[in-house]
Amino acid sequence: MTTPAITAAAATRPWQLSAEAVALWKRFPPRTNPKSWPATRQSRATVVARLLTPPFLGHDSKTRCNRKLTLLKVLDWLEMQPGSTWQERWNASGAGIDGHVDWRPRLISDLKGVDNLGPRGERIFSILGMGLVQLIGGDVLRPDLGWLMATSSPLRIANEMERVRDGEAIAKLRALRTASTVGDSTVLPAIVKIALIMAAKGGTVVDVTPGDCLELLKTSREVFPGPVKSTRHSPFFYQLLHSLSVFPADAPSSVRMFSTRFPGQLTVDQLIDRYDLACRPVRDLLVDYLRERQPSVDYNTLTGLATALGLWFWKDLEKHHPGIDSLRLAPDVAAAWKRRLQTRTVRTSDEHGQVVETTVERATASDTLMTVRAFYLDLAQWALDEPSRWGPWAVPCPVRADDVQHRKMKSRQKARMDQRTRERLPVLPSLCEAVDRNRKAAAARLEAGGRARPGELFTAEGQTLRRAILKRHSPHLWAEEPATGQRRNLAREESNAFWGWAAIEVLA
Repeated sequence: MTTPAITAAAATRPWQLSAEAVALWKRFPPRTNPKSWPATRQSRATVVARLLTPPFLGHDSKTRCNRKLTLLKVLDWLEMQPGSTWQERWNASGAGIDGHVDWRPRLISDLKGVDNLGPRGERIFSILGMGLVQLIGGDVLRPDLGWLMATSSPLRIANEMERVRDGEAIAKLRALRTASTVGDSTVLPAIVKIALIMAAKGGTVVDVTPGDCLELLKTSREVFPGPVKSTRHSPFFYQLLHSLSVFPADAPSSVRMFSTRFPGQLTVDQLIDRYDLACRPVRDLLVDYLRERQPSVDYNTLTGLATALGLWFWKDLEKHHPGIDSLRLAPDVAAAWKRRLQTRTVRTSDEHGQVVETTVERATASDTLMTVRAFYLDLAQWALDEPSRWGPWAVPCPVRADDVQHRKMKSRQKARMDQRTRERLPVLPSLCEAVDRNRKAAAARLEAGGRARPGELFTAEGQTLRRAILKRHSPHLWAEEPATGQRRNLAREESNAFWGWAAIEVLA
């Protein structure tokens, strides 16, 4: 696997590893799987004999029966694929390409085509994950890390790894919960991440490397690029492993430097270097200016100043006037910059699919104008106190006082708010009707699901779902979509639908 490149402009991307993380990646690289390993080369008889003995056996007769049945069916399906090892057959099936796509319908279809589903038929759909998780726990299969993170089946891989792979180490990880100040909502997802690394790379907890952890964090951002719940990209699992003395002594104890969700604050130089300014003297001036302002403002304000001055002001001037190297702007240059700043182009598609470009007013233009004006006035004031340092940059400000009239800004802001209200008011009855319909549909699904038995199909409001079979008691009512196997919390759906309807009804 290649080491991701680090550039100054890319350092602020939430998924990008820092330079320190790249160095750590090189010192302790992630493990790579060989083409085959002993367990994946074993014959079917050997695999079955091994996985039907402790510690792979279930705790009761029903669980043992289901685990044996699903194990045999998954092996039947894999034997239909080309390849000399079980891993090659898994890869050839294509099921491990995209974890967001459920692999179980493909298995059911293939076995049904050769009349090998058995007497229980398609009813084994919801428990097929038992068969696959046994092969993963037994190191017969090593699915890709991204697939393991995205798939909806099998779940609870950490429980399987604790039972059959490395129960002592995972039990120690769970015990660290009592000695820390964090709760189960943080510790349990961290243990799951460690189990996923073991499933994808093989080995036990002590075999996990810092590079494996970095790879999981990077893969997590690639699989789930959008906003997600806070524990999805949490690097807390690294801290757990370090507390267990899994890593070498010279491995860093802190994960803050390579956290993909909380990359930490950038320095003033990094804030400006994001925009790759060509004029070095102006770049250095902006850095010095922000460094002077830094003690009196918070980080968000400092970032806003860097964006306004570095991107919207000077980078825009360099783009339209190559070679510019002075803050003393000609009247035509200043006027053209203000015109570009005050408008932006919006591209939309009409009813014929043609792209239509429209020029609209930029809502943040006044803020940028005020920031640039304050920048010039600060330089002029500072030049009186330190003429040798700031004097060469004290020049007339291109933003006049009448360019940033507060009364006009407030009037325009109110006009935009009133216009949004006028635009949305005609669709308010349709919105109320839609949320009311959604509330009633969610309530109907919850009621129908409550009457169904675990594993039984039920239909409500045009949707057919299957009551989920749970291994442990849950205060919620869970159902699965038959086609994809995706689980849905019907109780939460009904609650969200009700409160959404209630909020709109009150505000309407």
